[in-house]
Amino acid sequence: MAAGAPRSGLGPLPVDSQVEDPTLERSFRGHKDAVTSVCFNHNMKQLVTGSLDNCVMVWNFKPQLRAFRFAGHKAGVYSVAFSPVHALIASGSKDRTVRLWQPTVEGKSTVLKAHTGTVRGVTFSSDGRMLATCSDDKTVKIWSVATQKFAFTLTGHQNWVRCVHISPDGRLAVSGGDDRTVRIWDLNSKKVVRTFEDPTGLTNTVSFHPDGTCIASGSTDNSIKLWDLRSNVLLQHYRAHTGPVTHLSFHPTGNFLLSSSLDTTLKVWDLREGQLLYTLHGHEGATNGTAFSPAGDYFASCGADEQVMVWKTNFDRFLEDYTGVSVAKQTRTDPLISEPATAAAAVPSTAPSGGTSGMVPSRVAPFPAPVYLRSSPAPAQAAPQTGAPQPGPPRSAAAATSGGRTITPVVPGGPGASAAGVAAAEAARAGRLAEEYEVEVPPPLNLVDLPDSLAATLQHMVGQLDVLTQTIALLDERLTRNEDYAQRLEEKLGAVATGLSQQAEGLAGLQQVMGIDASAAAAASAAAAAAKGGAVEAAAARLAGFQMYDTMQQYSDQL
Repeated sequence: MAAGAPRSGLGPLPVDSQVEDPTLERSFRGHKDAVTSVCFNHNMKQLVTGSLDNCVMVWNFKPQLRAFRFAGHKAGVYSVAFSPVHALIASGSKDRTVRLWQPTVEGKSTVLKAHTGTVRGVTFSSDGRMLATCSDDKTVKIWSVATQKFAFTLTGHQNWVRCVHISPDGRLAVSGGDDRTVRIWDLNSKKVVRTFEDPTGLTNTVSFHPDGTCIASGSTDNSIKLWDLRSNVLLQHYRAHTGPVTHLSFHPTGNFLLSSSLDTTLKVWDLREGQLLYTLHGHEGATNGTAFSPAGDYFASCGADEQVMVWKTNFDRFLEDYTGVSVAKQTRTDPLISEPATAAAAVPSTAPSGGTSGMVPSRVAPFPAPVYLRSSPAPAQAAPQTGAPQPGPPRSAAAATSGGRTITPVVPGGPGASAAGVAAAEAARAGRLAEEYEVEVPPPLNLVDLPDSLAATLQHMVGQLDVLTQTIALLDERLTRNEDYAQRLEEKLGAVATGLSQQAEGLAGLQQVMGIDASAAAAASAAAAAAKGGAVEAAAARLAGFQMYDTMQQYSDQL
């Protein structure tokens, strides 16, 4: 295809020579536990991550600037989000709080409290006015960013809510969780307008397509599903990974989908052709989060190996004339991330032909007609010239996982990098990577080479362990609540016992004082009666004295 030539939005994929492979540009280390979430600052100067080490970190792309570590949460951080409008970071934690941070060296934050369980997800609306959060308390809560106050609650899930996302127009929200449903909410009426059942797995992640007409969900059954919101049907179904899917991110054009999984891989899916485009091996453990940059020219990933990786997309460069929703492709005078001079010079311009800047009409359909996955690549065919996807019966995509390219990056100069590895990395960066390029031993938990029966057994065990982990976490929370209740009860009982003890001491003192006075009165009366010489009167006086003592003793006992 000639440079600058218009492309039909639904045309066939270009040949492999026109598609460049993604390259690993940079990696960050600094967290002390698994990294759970990652996102870009909208100004493309910073990257934000959250981790189970209770910290939020802000990584500056300029090498001379150090990273910021924000400590404030009292438990692991499960989700972070950067406002697309304001300089504001949101984080959700197991300590049941949401924090809003300023991405400066001071790291000032505001604590938002409303949830009664672990906060699993946070997300801003596209205009930055709303913040949505979800939690193990089975609710989704909406907050006003301007006032930093709670607005309202969305209730309907029957189990933990693990993920939430707001539509591009800000009218809808989507959530998913352990009740095996994906729910669409109308934020005006605060009610569920659609519910998609997913009986085969728990929903870990959901995301709106950039044009807002469909959603993607990833679950513990290792699959990715795309649902159409206009016709309420399942558009595409990918048997994507060999482990639970942990996160999904749409490319700003809507043509590509990035997924992460506990099987340690990242996968790039071509939604126009409905097939796997790339499998990326870079992390040494489970991959937990992904994010595309606002312009789509970079993407980031994070994982259980405590690493954060930034990749250059490259594979979208054949869309030289595309402009997605709220995305303006412009030529950079200097690269965002440090690159070799030769590589920077070799990057073709991605600005619209004619040198105009700003928004131009898109020549790529926001979401093409669905082309379902097939077992083997088929010849390119002319696609129907319709702007909206047409619903149809979804087909299984089990065979698609064997397609696409597999890339295992080697960081030049890094630990374990040999001369051959550096040469291979440079070849990949220049776009001359071999079709079956592999230079490293497959990472742990890679079940591709195992027998199907053993792989299925191991995956079943992993699933059972995940359920067991969730159950233990639930029991731990309940035990913590019971311990708190028992502690409060013990404090109350202790206060009551102290009060009773003080009362008993007071009564004993009163009884002692009253007993001595009664005996003295009886003795005086007896002496007076004896002086008069009346033995009967003396005995009567003594008896009266004893009766007075007994009466006072009974009165004291009653008190």
